[in-house]
Amino acid sequence: MEQFGTIRAPREIIFGAGQRRALGAVAARLGQRALVVTDERLAADADFRAILADLEGRGLTLRIESGTLPDVPVDSAIAATEAARGFAPDLVIAVGGGSCLDMAKCMALLLSHGGRPQDYYGELKVPGPILPLIALPTTAGTGSEVTPVAVLSDSERSLKVGISSPHLIPVAAICDPELTLTCPPGLTAIAGADALTHAIEAFTATRRPVTASLTQERVFIGKNAVSDQFALTAISLLWKGLERACTHGNDLAARAQVMQGATFAGLAFGVAGTAAAHAIQYPVGALTHTAHGAGVACLMPWVMEWNRPAIAEDLARIAGATGLDSAEAVIPAISALFARIGIPPTLKALGLAEDRLDWVAEQSCGIERLIQNNPRPLDRAEMRRLLAAAFAGDAALLQ
Repeated sequence: MEQFGTIRAPREIIFGAGQRRALGAVAARLGQRALVVTDERLAADADFRAILADLEGRGLTLRIESGTLPDVPVDSAIAATEAARGFAPDLVIAVGGGSCLDMAKCMALLLSHGGRPQDYYGELKVPGPILPLIALPTTAGTGSEVTPVAVLSDSERSLKVGISSPHLIPVAAICDPELTLTCPPGLTAIAGADALTHAIEAFTATRRPVTASLTQERVFIGKNAVSDQFALTAISLLWKGLERACTHGNDLAARAQVMQGATFAGLAFGVAGTAAAHAIQYPVGALTHTAHGAGVACLMPWVMEWNRPAIAEDLARIAGATGLDSAEAVIPAISALFARIGIPPTLKALGLAEDRLDWVAEQSCGIERLIQNNPRPLDRAEMRRLLAAAFAGDAALLQ
């Protein structure tokens, strides 16, 4: 394997139980006027109030933006940014799940460079650094605390869209698994399955020809030696802790394994990228209005089955990381894990109508940055066959 890779990550990652209490000291080094982005539920939480008290105790002036909505509608990000502009923050702090972190990234971007989110869709459109951002995740899934991506919902396009730039990576990530202890089982499962999918797709992504300009021309450079290490570690941690965190939510050790796994998965896919499971989920999610993590996890075993001829070595290494007997055992074992934690096994069970499969195939193939990252090519007819298998739950359709 060619020893090529890169790391794009926060300047500082702090991980451990109770480490949310480091926020005040970290923030005071970065600014004095902090825009704190969260959602309505967390804004009333005792831990959140303690976080605010810590910040105020360090002399920071705060403005609270608690209007984050699921999947971050573009218009809501624009409105919140305009409301906060007069406050003139010199620091943004995100506290919450992936939507809160993505909202904070978008607001920091718009406060720094103006315009609308639409101006920055795609890769490498952000012209320079944004306001310093500190991320405190309260769920273990998206990895947004360490990634160069903000995902928004654009009603004009009826799809989720992404802004991808290394400038969006938070300056600091503080990952405290105690903040996930009250996360309900269903959300724990969906978020953790999303993280495991991130890790698998990063580890099995296509390997691009290495050039001196690759890391400068792309945000997502494909599978590489550095991202592989983060991805394999993430797979191992999530394999050990995810089911336990879902069934015994007060088990701090399991919660820590899942949160660390989600962060490592973010470090992996933030460089390598994701692939076909994510491409398909964008139109599927738009039609079914189901949670992103449930959709990508539903699709992951079917995409792995399609990719099997191209990922034999990767499957063997995943078997080693999870303690499975063989490469052949990996895909069934992942399917079984997802089933045990409540992930729908097929697109039909997810709620997709069969008569929309053609549209999903067309839309999925149009998300070229993800499809081109898939290790085995997928044209329109092959995508339709993959979707038929994932809908019916019949791997024989992939033959």
